[in-house]
Amino acid sequence: MTLKKVKSILFMLLGSVSLGLGIAGTVLPVLPGGPFYLFAAYCFAKSSKRIDRWFKGTVIYDKYVLAFLQKKGMTRKEKIRINVTADFFILLSVVFVDILFVRIILIGLALYKHYYFIKKIETIYPESYQVGKSQ
Repeated sequence: MTLKKVKSILFMLLGSVSLGLGIAGTVLPVLPGGPFYLFAAYCFAKSSKRIDRWFKGTVIYDKYVLAFLQKKGMTRKEKIRINVTADFFILLSVVFVDILFVRIILIGLALYKHYYFIKKIETIYPESYQVGKSQ
């Protein structure tokens, strides 16, 4: 087996794991999905042209990766939707978990999530961008 083939297989495995974590992050409030999708896109691009084309043709890529890359931020509505959904699941976890340390960690993660969305992710306004496959 050549070194190029080993690298391709390694990137494919990393991309698959990252895609799985991204999908889990879409559902789970504590795990961010976006960075895993971006890393999966990078890994698939490095593994093979065919897998890269496949991933770029998925709804996940269009909805999460492409939209974020084109806009370079999120609208206020997207930020609120994501935060409310995540907060709901975090609150459920805090209510049903009886371990104080885990509750403290969950609350800390929720606070950090709000800080990150407010301070680190740029808020853009809908009329300032055009999302679509016009390229």
